[in-house]
Amino acid sequence: MDFMLTEEQKVLQKKAREFAINEVLPVARKYDESEEFPLPVIKKAWEEKLLNLGIPKDYGGPGYGLIDSCLVVEEISSACPGMATSIFDNNLGSEPIVIGGNEEQKQRILTELINEFKLIAFATSEPTMGSDVAGMQCRALKDGEEYILNGNKFWITNGGYADYITVFATIDPEKKHKGIAAFIVDTKSEGVKLGKHIPKLGQRSSNTVSVGLKDVRIPKENVLAKPGRGFVLAMQTFAHTRPAIGAFAVGCARSAMEYSIDYAQKREAFGRQIGNYQVIQEKIANMYKDIEAARLLTYKAAWEADQGMDNNLSSSIAKAFASDVAMNVTTEAIQIFGGYGYLRTYPVEKLFRDSKLYQIYEGTSEIQRIVISRFVMKRYEHAMPFLGKKRN
Repeated sequence: MDFMLTEEQKVLQKKAREFAINEVLPVARKYDESEEFPLPVIKKAWEEKLLNLGIPKDYGGPGYGLIDSCLVVEEISSACPGMATSIFDNNLGSEPIVIGGNEEQKQRILTELINEFKLIAFATSEPTMGSDVAGMQCRALKDGEEYILNGNKFWITNGGYADYITVFATIDPEKKHKGIAAFIVDTKSEGVKLGKHIPKLGQRSSNTVSVGLKDVRIPKENVLAKPGRGFVLAMQTFAHTRPAIGAFAVGCARSAMEYSIDYAQKREAFGRQIGNYQVIQEKIANMYKDIEAARLLTYKAAWEADQGMDNNLSSSIAKAFASDVAMNVTTEAIQIFGGYGYLRTYPVEKLFRDSKLYQIYEGTSEIQRIVISRFVMKRYEHAMPFLGKKRN
């Protein structure tokens, strides 16, 4: 096992950290309060080649692996989780094309994302369907070699500013996962309606909208996955992007911990710094150990993806654990700050609000535990002898 970053990865990490401190952090509060989409920052990320991290070199991209992407995500998320979500969303939107697109689609769309400042979103969720991907209702009617889409998508990150959206729809809701197909939708197409920004508890600088599809005609060249293959493609995409959610959570938690350390070394109570009290030391020690564990789990899931291995289990573990760590660490950060932690004067209340989303999007923490429990109960290989008769 080798836990050392390569020199190239150290350079990338440093570049991402400088971008986070110089470009993201100074405007994080502003965009959180205004709930505006930070388009200038997103464009700057594209100019710095920090936007389309996973696009292969064959199509002009940097061709970074998932561990590389996680390094970037952690740094930017430490400055503002909401802006980090918006920056990384091009990876989520383009990943189905990277995984399942044909050569023409890759050359046309991926190359355009690199050469021009364009945004691509991802759409599986619907107003009445989130984690239950197989339960989607958005319809895809086959018309010759084309398809016609009708329905609504919800919770679409960057949807209000996207040039393209990878949309998943079903030919028949009764077919569940076997009916799901995938399409590349140009948002300028007739019948596409991008909704207004949805106000949220946290990650307010991340644009989230509904997308209406009314008789949207999808030409043959934009059919990404045929019925049945669409569900598989969505699951493959999540397995590749889920470790990055772990990195988001680690960055958010790390930032809250660092602010807590700084505050504990300056704030005095009862005649001495609060960092000298064991109860505060214990909180910070727990923060650090949990963040270290979350990062290692995230790296493992990302490494497996980079090796071409099935990382469905490890990505679920990483996301579930890191999401809980972010929520716990930001909660404890507010406790260390006391009354000041509850004020918007200090950054920990924003990180607290931002962190909650990690337990919800790209599969809730409950869904991740279902994935984990299915493996443990059915596929886990025991080392110890069975009690009594061996199970069938």
